[in-house]
Amino acid sequence: MGGGEEDGALFETKFAEGRKWYKLYACSVFTGICMIWAYRATHIPMKDGEEEKKKMMMWALWIGLFAAELWFGLYWLLTQSVRWNPIYRHTFKERLSKRYKDNLPGVDVFVCTADPTIEPPIMVINTVLSVMAYDYPTEKLSVYLSDDGGSELTFYALLEASKFAKFWLPFCKKFKVEPRSPAAYFKLQESIGPQDGLEGVEWLATKSLYKEMENKINGAVEHGRVPHNIRKQHKAFSEWNVATTPRDHCAILQILIDGRDKNAIDNEGFVLPTLVYMAREKRPHHHHNFKAGAMNSLLRASSEISNGGVILNVDCDMYSNNSETINDALCFFMDEEKGHEFAYVQLPQRFDNITKNDVYGNRFRIAFEVDFHGLDGYGGPLYVGSGCYHRRESLSGKKFDPDRKAKLRVTERNFEANTSILQEKAKSLISCTYEDNTEWGKEMGLKYGYPVEDAITGLSIQCRGWKSIYFNPLRSGFLGVAPVTLAQTLVQQKRWSEGDFQIFLSKYCPFICGYKRIKLGLQIGYSMYCLWAPCAFPILYYVIIPSFALLHGISLFPNVQDIWFAPFAYVMAVTSIYSLWEALMIGDTVKGWWNERRIWLYKRLTSYPLAFIDTLLKLASVSKSTFVITAKVADEEVLNRYEQEIIEFGSSSSSMFIILYALAMLNLLCLLGGVKRLVLDEAGEMNSMLVQLIICGSITLINMPIYQAMFFRTDGGCIPMSLTFTSLSLAMLAYIIPI
Repeated sequence: MGGGEEDGALFETKFAEGRKWYKLYACSVFTGICMIWAYRATHIPMKDGEEEKKKMMMWALWIGLFAAELWFGLYWLLTQSVRWNPIYRHTFKERLSKRYKDNLPGVDVFVCTADPTIEPPIMVINTVLSVMAYDYPTEKLSVYLSDDGGSELTFYALLEASKFAKFWLPFCKKFKVEPRSPAAYFKLQESIGPQDGLEGVEWLATKSLYKEMENKINGAVEHGRVPHNIRKQHKAFSEWNVATTPRDHCAILQILIDGRDKNAIDNEGFVLPTLVYMAREKRPHHHHNFKAGAMNSLLRASSEISNGGVILNVDCDMYSNNSETINDALCFFMDEEKGHEFAYVQLPQRFDNITKNDVYGNRFRIAFEVDFHGLDGYGGPLYVGSGCYHRRESLSGKKFDPDRKAKLRVTERNFEANTSILQEKAKSLISCTYEDNTEWGKEMGLKYGYPVEDAITGLSIQCRGWKSIYFNPLRSGFLGVAPVTLAQTLVQQKRWSEGDFQIFLSKYCPFICGYKRIKLGLQIGYSMYCLWAPCAFPILYYVIIPSFALLHGISLFPNVQDIWFAPFAYVMAVTSIYSLWEALMIGDTVKGWWNERRIWLYKRLTSYPLAFIDTLLKLASVSKSTFVITAKVADEEVLNRYEQEIIEFGSSSSSMFIILYALAMLNLLCLLGGVKRLVLDEAGEMNSMLVQLIICGSITLINMPIYQAMFFRTDGGCIPMSLTFTSLSLAMLAYIIPI
């Protein structure tokens, strides 16, 4: 699989070392889990005898715990699929450049945006400029911006970016700038300042031009309109009129830079990449299928204009941080022995606004440093919707043919048609009725009907016989913007878990769609994500019942002196220690690990149960799928609290927050009441209540930020008194319920 100097492969694959120790650990944990199951099965309380009512309650609580622990154990087994056989990739870009210097394929880059209010145009064009400046032959590079908001402000920003690109691209290549997002680069250089000599002069000049462009764009956004003199200069603005709205507008497509035009050059005389603005037609009575619909429109429009054999798609907030990732991806696609097998190359999502200790657990270190390497060992990772290089033919619905070593086409551009003809042809492909009675969204392009169109599309591609690659370069390929409030984080997690669970309950369930098509390990790996939502209820049970029983003096776990105490102690202690060790090994901090544990719990108490319920409602046709865009901007006070790692609770009164606060108060009251009972009243019961005390105490400790926001904080991110009173009232029900 890959190779070294002998066979001249373009990439190599290395298997993880030291896995026998992990497998020994995993087997020991599974043994402990089996012993816990055995304890629950052999110690079920009998329902008859004295105090029959209390025995009945004890029996019901016991069976509930048994069911929860069965789920925990089985789900833990699912998670082992991605840890059993991880692999790591390394590319040889120098071999690629020597072997295919003049025969590289065209690359089309798709950037998607949807709302200029929560995705500011200046952020969008920084992403566009970063991908225009890739270290790749510009005559083979085309960049497309899909604006689903159909905003003239976004078009104006792109128009200004097309002018600035004439200076930015040669500056990047001359001085080997990284990253190639102007905003990110100049922010990084602020503490250093310009260099001496020619670089310093050009640095100041380029920064001045960027600031000028930034001021123009932000000024237009602030006033809510494009300056009149600019509108008169460019006829494309006639596409917008008073009747144009984000959900009701005609198809707009403008080639701002035509890479075939000999006059499309930068200030050094070199050809510029093709740059295209696209806003597909939208009408209120036509469902537009969210981002998947935008991507499919881009596929069709680009096939008419540049038709690159490789497609990169990035979100508008995910700027390129590594100018060489195209060459990395091509090392996989163009490898003579195995390249024809690969449909897409997925890079990890990274963020440049994560705090030191990752207060909202948005770094996804375990997923991208551990899980995806394991999925790669079974045939490839999930497609996560951004930072992914695709082979165009695999996105077009073609099945993999093992007998045909398909090579990427070298040149695909239509050099005969003029710009206006290309624009009109491409516009006809992005009308809202074009897909009617076609296979688009079904067998062609990205799949429709699911909030996580990326994951189901990747699964479908793999089920057609293709493999995928996970590539995790030393320098991150892309950097984006992570949510900066708890609400944003939980809403995002609800959408993901809801979409994944819908997949599991559909014909695309990995065990159905993937049967005999992909490896069992990959089926299990997909299911690990698809079953996030059902994980909510065993966790909810474990958060409520042991604490409730502690309050009322009901023992649900073995006595400390009992031999059956050992498996509980072992599994709880060893898995926690290993989790901490693993986090530290991949660069996290102890506090960061603890924050991740908190968000892990919060997701399962709020996002996942609501996702489960909404999925069932959709299956029953009670509600329809929606797509919530995560805001990329926040006010100054919120950002200040985020940078100080103070959790933003705010005034949200949604059901997910009420659930969270009520459960936090319940565990606090149960801990106080349980400790009072054990210490003051029945100290002899401590040995039989220790596990429940640890569980309740751990949950209370995790919820410390909630208690601080309820009783001690006075800033805008605290919890309002009305919600504190509501959650306290709900928690007090634990005292009222008779035993």
